[in-house]
Amino acid sequence: MNNHLTRPSVSHSFTMRLSYPNRVGMFSRIVQAIGRRGGDLGAIDLVASDSGSMTRDVTVRARDDAHTRDIVSAVRQVRDVRVLNVSDRVFLLHLGGKISIQNKVPLTTRDTLSMAYTPGVARVCEAIAEHHEKAYQLTIKGNSVAVVSDGTAVLGLGDIGPEAAMPVMEGKAMLFKQFADIDAYPICLRTKNADEIVETVANLSVGFGGINLEDISAPRCFDVEARLQERLEIPVF
Repeated sequence: MNNHLTRPSVSHSFTMRLSYPNRVGMFSRIVQAIGRRGGDLGAIDLVASDSGSMTRDVTVRARDDAHTRDIVSAVRQVRDVRVLNVSDRVFLLHLGGKISIQNKVPLTTRDTLSMAYTPGVARVCEAIAEHHEKAYQLTIKGNSVAVVSDGTAVLGLGDIGPEAAMPVMEGKAMLFKQFADIDAYPICLRTKNADEIVETVANLSVGFGGINLEDISAPRCFDVEARLQERLEIPVF
């Protein structure tokens, strides 16, 4: 599809921090420059102002990276306007990853620490050792899903490897949490061997109540799924 026929989207949105003289008509010139290049103007936030100058964060949606550069270049050409910084909103959202682990019980007292960890936790371990099914009630297992990928069929990107698959797996984990309140963990494996994937997932499955196989290329994905479903006593999908 011709990029010039596609519409700007939030997938290519960015924020420019602009500084310019505080006089009538300056901002309209900036808006016109963005509009002439086909940018879709979004949020406009005032950062600082005085009698002499204005600093604003201006958010714009573009069609692609080249379109972003074109818009920024057009704004740089507006007389008396300084582009102080350009931030890619998608990359900003991903800084440090999109998910985290948080304690359900705050460790604010010595009693709580002694019950959550040693020595109190030993009694819980012994109870699970005697009856393994209690892991569902006494650990995170009952509400946890492993999102497993080898990075070989990631969205429309194809075989991009396990590291590059991480943002997608984090996104899938976010969906589990947001819409089902299930704790999901991205697990990307550095192997394309079906036997190794099956063995690895089977060995780490102890801590999970389900396994979500994600973006593993066909036909291996069907083989891996069938073998894990036969081998494990938890849902594999």
